[in-house]
Amino acid sequence: MEKSKVYFTDFRTAIDVPLTAKLQKLCRKAGIGTMELEGRFAAIKMHFGELGNLAFLRPNYARAVAELVKENGGLPFLTDCNTLYPGSRKNALEHLECAAINGFNQITTGCQIIIGDGLKGTDDVEIPVRNGEYCKTAYIGRAIMDADVFISLNHFKGHELTGFGGAIKNIGMGCGSRAGKMHQHNQGKPHVDEELCRGCRRCAKECGSDAIRYEGGKAFIDQEICKGCGRCIGACSFDAISNDNSDANEILGCKMAEYTQAVLDGRQHFHITLITDVSPNCDCHGENDAPILPNIGMLASFDPVALDQACVDLCQKAEPIKNSQLGEHLQEEHWHHHHDHFMDSNPNVRWKETLEHAEKIGVGTREYELIVMK
Repeated sequence: MEKSKVYFTDFRTAIDVPLTAKLQKLCRKAGIGTMELEGRFAAIKMHFGELGNLAFLRPNYARAVAELVKENGGLPFLTDCNTLYPGSRKNALEHLECAAINGFNQITTGCQIIIGDGLKGTDDVEIPVRNGEYCKTAYIGRAIMDADVFISLNHFKGHELTGFGGAIKNIGMGCGSRAGKMHQHNQGKPHVDEELCRGCRRCAKECGSDAIRYEGGKAFIDQEICKGCGRCIGACSFDAISNDNSDANEILGCKMAEYTQAVLDGRQHFHITLITDVSPNCDCHGENDAPILPNIGMLASFDPVALDQACVDLCQKAEPIKNSQLGEHLQEEHWHHHHDHFMDSNPNVRWKETLEHAEKIGVGTREYELIVMK
């Protein structure tokens, strides 16, 4: 397979040239105008941010992409699917309210917002997964599959389970209905090591299914209630919580790759990533810790695998921010250095397997040519 083209530009800009205009220039250079958009519905998949989180992409970027679609005769709409865990986005009404509070509406973005899997997260379509090894079918939000064209717009950040959240995470997990998210997360469930537990209760605050209670001052995870979302693992500062299935994170990444295949297979797609505010954890959190890496730039490609690989490579070359989760870990006297920014930020993560599996099943290639635009 020949190398895919990934287009890159940094956040430097001239006076009177908005970053949104620079993003549009990048997308044009990457070839978004070559897509057949005239009269076609174009789903722009992004994350509207959990309430309390400020690391998500500003709606201005969504508007810039929507304008490009309309410029080429397309009919854009912003979309995301409901969450598996309780929070601000577990049904369409709360999801839309959350999006509005975070600044996403028809005026700010220039297009409508449609929650992909409907009111209760049950409006999905079962889609075959070509070359699927873990998932023979995938449960994808109906509105996303009804669209003629798919565009992903994502904020690149760390993640407490998958290592990082990029294009594949935005597509594979993000486009899954609630059933689809459960399908991807069901490989393993965490347990608590009582000797390491400090009883701080942070894990219970982060629990996606109210499965954690305290017995004798120690956390206990009810396996019958637990959905396996893993947010408690990332929340624990004392390594007291781990997964019973040591391969669970690896399999989760492979399932995300297969769901990405289901979403993209057989239709036009284009992908945009901004490496900015690289928080250590997902935008699904109701907070965002300080960035672990400096702002790097904006990237665009027709290949989501090459795009994620390029983002990883740029991040690995960047200097960690000292006053961050990553920076503090690296300064600890007895820290086991992984020489990998994402693993040094969240030691339990697995991310390479996601890209390897995505390449294996034909989503894209990890081999890329980085084309730099000033």
